[in-house]
Amino acid sequence: MMKFVRVGAIAAALTLSLPAFAEGNVEAGRIKANTCMGCHGIPQYDNAYPRYRVPKIGGQHRDYIVAALKEYRSGNRPHKTMQAQAASLSDQDIEDIASYLEHSAAHK
Repeated sequence: MMKFVRVGAIAAALTLSLPAFAEGNVEAGRIKANTCMGCHGIPQYDNAYPRYRVPKIGGQHRDYIVAALKEYRSGNRPHKTMQAQAASLSDQDIEDIASYLEHSAAHK
C-alpha cells in the first residue's frame, strides 16, 4: 500500500510541475533572447530594407511568441531574417524565450 502512495505522490508532483516546464524557464530565456534584443530592444527601430517598424516584443503573451517563432521556423510565416533566426531554435528554446519576453517589462 505504501508503494502505491509513493507512486501516486510522485505522479502528482510530476503532473503539477508540467505547466511550469511547458511555460519555459525565464532566466534561460533571458540569455537566449539576447539576439532578439538586437532589433526588438531598440526604441523606435525601423528596419532598413524592406522598411518597417520593428515591433517591441517584451510583455507580449507567451503563446503568441511561441506560435510566431514556430511559424517562422517552419517557413509558414514569411520574413527571411526571422526564419533564419528561428531555424536553429528548439521547442525548449522557444518556450524559454517566450516566457522571458512575456515577463520582460524592460523591452516593452
